[in-house]
Amino acid sequence: MTSATLNMLAADKLNGNNYASWKNTINTVLIIDDLRFVLVEECPQVPAANATRTVREPYERWAKANEKARAYILASLSEVLAKKHESMLTAREIMDSLQEMFGQASYQIKHDALKYIYNARMNEGASVREHVLNMMVHFNVAEMNGAVIDEARTEGRGKCCYFHKKVP
Repeated sequence: MTSATLNMLAADKLNGNNYASWKNTINTVLIIDDLRFVLVEECPQVPAANATRTVREPYERWAKANEKARAYILASLSEVLAKKHESMLTAREIMDSLQEMFGQASYQIKHDALKYIYNARMNEGASVREHVLNMMVHFNVAEMNGAVIDEARTEGRGKCCYFHKKVP
């Protein structure tokens, strides 16, 4: 973990009252470190001992990313919550459990992210890289909180994006 990541996680430890801001912070960290996929993708099947490298690599990548995501999540929880969740094997299990415990606010997070996306404007002389990264973070936060972004319908239409309510 980098010191910047540790600072982000330490500054907003989940204590039960700050679930919405904590979830936003942890999703941002997972997106930046390209670990978010472990929350949405199933673990690939464990390869056989004699499997080829191309068969082993997806599993190894997922397993390594899951361990890192688990460490980030557990490090960002209060001591009591971390103890309760440390026996869970996947980052997704931990996040699902926390969602059940505290998760009524994900609608507000999604709303805030979509509002930011709709209203975002790049200022004259601002860094394109920073603007693009900021937009990517907000799109990912919106997706992680239930927004479905229909990329096929947005091609060739400029800034317009279509969002659909996620069907359970």
